[in-house]
Amino acid sequence: MRIMAVDYGDSRTGIAACDKSEMLASPLTVITEYNFERCAERVAELAKKEKAELIVVGYPKNMNNTIGERAEKCAEFAKLVNEFSGIPTELWDERSTTVTAHNYLNETNVRGKKRKAVVDAVAATIILETYLAFRKNGQQRP
Repeated sequence: MRIMAVDYGDSRTGIAACDKSEMLASPLTVITEYNFERCAERVAELAKKEKAELIVVGYPKNMNNTIGERAEKCAEFAKLVNEFSGIPTELWDERSTTVTAHNYLNETNVRGKKRKAVVDAVAATIILETYLAFRKNGQQRP
């Protein structure tokens, strides 16, 4: 199944996708859009273009497992993407993915403007990798 992952941000939204066999998750792009609805429309358009069958949106719960303002906004975003695309949309716990993405980029010595341009797509890829591992292992939802 072709799955697309989204790391929503107020100004930059990272997108990743996997192959049909769900073996390889890759960064796709970063959408720079400040308008909430327009960003959801652009994600929906991209999902259709990429023939995504499922969209996984990062859901940044607090470290104590509570739902904060940011997670609520991401849930609203996922709902809007679903309305615009008609593609099933799921929320997926994304705690610390941006920190992990920065660590990956540190290891590969990606700095400055180049880092800013890719960190959100890398975070989306991490979201997708954890989701694919969950599907592959058939584990219970965290």
